Amino acid sequence: MTEDRIIYNIASDLKIKPHQVKATLHLLEEKNTIPFIARYRKEATGSLDEVQLRAVQERFEYESLLADRKKTVEQSIREQGLWTQDLSRSLEKATLLREVEDLYLPYKPKKRTKASAAREAGLAPFAERMIRQNQRDPSPERVAASYVNDTVLSTEDAINGALYIIAETLSENADCRQAIRKDLWKHAVLECSLNVDEDEAGPFATYKDYSERISLMPSHRILAVTRGESLKILKVRLQADHEAHIERLSRQLITGPSPYTSLLKAAATDSYKRLIFPQLEREIRNELFERGEKQAITIFSENLRSLLMQPPFTQQTILGLDPGYRTGCKAAVIDPTGNVLDYGTCMLTGSEKQKSLAADTLTRFIKTYGVNLISIGNGTASYETEQFVSALIGDRKLPCSYIITNESGASVYSASDLARAELPDLDVTIRGAVSIARRIQDPLAEFIKIDPKSIGVGQYQHDVNQKKLTSALDDIVESVVNRVGVDLNTASQALLQHISGLTAATAGNIVAYRNTNGPFHSRKELKKIPRLGAATFTQCAGFLRIKDGTDPLDNTSVHPESYNLTKKIAAHYGFSLHDLKDEMHLDDLKKKVQESDAAILAPLLDAGEPTIRDIISELRKPGRDIRSDLPQPLTRKKLMSLDELQVGTVVKGTVQNVVDFGAFVDFGLKTAGLIHRSELSTRPFKHPLDILHTGDIVEAQIIGVEAKKNRIALSIKALEKVKN
Repeated sequence: MTEDRIIYNIASDLKIKPHQVKATLHLLEEKNTIPFIARYRKEATGSLDEVQLRAVQERFEYESLLADRKKTVEQSIREQGLWTQDLSRSLEKATLLREVEDLYLPYKPKKRTKASAAREAGLAPFAERMIRQNQRDPSPERVAASYVNDTVLSTEDAINGALYIIAETLSENADCRQAIRKDLWKHAVLECSLNVDEDEAGPFATYKDYSERISLMPSHRILAVTRGESLKILKVRLQADHEAHIERLSRQLITGPSPYTSLLKAAATDSYKRLIFPQLEREIRNELFERGEKQAITIFSENLRSLLMQPPFTQQTILGLDPGYRTGCKAAVIDPTGNVLDYGTCMLTGSEKQKSLAADTLTRFIKTYGVNLISIGNGTASYETEQFVSALIGDRKLPCSYIITNESGASVYSASDLARAELPDLDVTIRGAVSIARRIQDPLAEFIKIDPKSIGVGQYQHDVNQKKLTSALDDIVESVVNRVGVDLNTASQALLQHISGLTAATAGNIVAYRNTNGPFHSRKELKKIPRLGAATFTQCAGFLRIKDGTDPLDNTSVHPESYNLTKKIAAHYGFSLHDLKDEMHLDDLKKKVQESDAAILAPLLDAGEPTIRDIISELRKPGRDIRSDLPQPLTRKKLMSLDELQVGTVVKGTVQNVVDFGAFVDFGLKTAGLIHRSELSTRPFKHPLDILHTGDIVEAQIIGVEAKKNRIALSIKALEKVKN
């Protein structure tokens, strides 16, 4: 398949233009990153977004693999001297690797099989004679007698050998396999039973005597069943209308009455039961898992994106608390720039004397440093710590509130080389409290220091392909970091290395240069960094911000290559770039400059409309953090008690995690509430992610409480019905 044909196929499938695909592939071939292409090469790609660009990349890789496989298959069959025009046409039409493999199956070198042994014994002519089904032939036994020899010891062996050949040949028929495969995907049922006693099955007891059509199975059930099977708790099998499939094969094989009719029916049965169905069952189970795996990775990725996009609590002095029972609660105070002001350990769950000392210590921290917000990790002893803090704020009338923070991965970070480099004078346990405080001060800057798989917003993350998961999560991190942009003078090496074009080495060189020479005053200074050449500068410059630099555009997402164009746009409205630093002039500029003006300015300035639109957007809000447009996480001053927990009560909380079957919401109790997908909305949707994202603030009504099972059911739909 030619590259032009591949480009056409991709464009057709993704419903975009071939020139957009071609431009994207050319830019990727030149080593441009996807965030860079999406933001700064819109004219070339027709404004394709990151999702579309990645889809083009993935499809091209698949189409290239398909084309290569077709070449290999064709070469192999030609070398066998069996290439035909029919094969050529069939191979050309194949659009999936699976279809190519079906076509190749009869010609693929095999290990020794019953059929190959029969062929070696000279029984292929007998099999061919059976398939011809001549009505005038004598009985099969009489025909078989002529094939008895030192290798084939009896007529029964001859007949069985011929039938093995027929069964294998039938199983390699591409049309038959595709027809049965299609029917299985449409009608087959996955059945489960327990391999252990019900009281030993744990959560998998749900799947006792369970069955469901595979076409309807959601990904979380596919992964749950697969895990139960791998743990040998569940026995899983695919059930289908086997007799109908055998009848289909028999009709394919038997053309009319002959002495061989019953034998051919037996060959069709053997072909299906021994070869076709077991192979297709493995294939379907694998594909089911891959579908579930892909969905699980997608959910994890979107939850991670939402978590990283949480708006920061800027200009806040924060007290981070890492809860614990035996070793106490670790506390650390950080200033608005993340520097550690004080720290200590408090026994919040010990004796009354220890609790009193802890209350005094926390009060001193809050009053001495003007703490505005307390960040409480959501791990062990989190609920007891929240009770203590809630009472402390109320009893001592302290001017602050608290928030529950996802502490997953804090211990991993605390013991890392990065944490030792950042906080060399602090004990590993205190570093965890610092991380918990910094996570709400700037979630992106802090979570970026942790392996995304340790953050804990996934579903069945340990069951999926770890290489695929890591790749997908890395893409999300790269996407978010570049979408938000980073402060060149404060960003850590861990954050900088995710910027388009930068590596861990170049990020380290930037930090080293900054430590030696002081803060950057201009993006141009990046060209002085070792191993940061012109190509890398082009990739990274637009995503790096400099506050109070020599050029006000260095604090925007306008790329240096567009600075002259930006000056022309500002001049068109009677302004200079330095007016961006003057609040009064900036207000005038915002009033005059409208994004709709891009269509007018593009021909006047001989520039692309998408680029002009992006520049105008930056001129209207220079230096803005796109996360500031999102609602801040929910803070509290008072703990909700179990007494308040009644069916019908409306609660407000933060979405902790979104999964296939719904969303978990923290609304101030030890146990998170579950909004099942059936209670998410009155309007139709495909997945809970269409309604909610991690970090969203929601109001929901309590519709069920099972105290013994620690289950709380919530509903958003119930409130929507009331409003309507």
